[in-house]
Amino acid sequence: MLRHSAAFSGYSVDDAEAAVRFYRDVLGLEVRRDEQMPDMLTLEAGGRGVLLYAKDDHVPATFTVLNFPVADVERTARGLAERGVRFERYAGFDQDELGIHRGGGPLIAWFTDPAGNVLSVIEI
Repeated sequence: MLRHSAAFSGYSVDDAEAAVRFYRDVLGLEVRRDEQMPDMLTLEAGGRGVLLYAKDDHVPATFTVLNFPVADVERTARGLAERGVRFERYAGFDQDELGIHRGGGPLIAWFTDPAGNVLSVIEI
């Protein structure tokens, strides 16, 4: 029934302005703002839109809400770290000095946006 629908994902943030600055200025994504609803943002990432919306009672998800596939996770993590991104550390995960998980599966490093939402860069 929905097989041909152009589905998209979305999640909340607590501050639309902080989200714009982070996603545009730190991550380098195109961020579009709905003129009639300025707390609704669309991130353009790899040809797909991701909806962000400001919510007064925002609570960050306890899981990864957005993954960025990259060819070289180490180079990407270093570049993001130079822009001020801090990578998360999780107990029980084999992570190197950059925060890259190297304990099996794809190389991945997690970080959060200003609202506490978990994002990742993952090597493809």
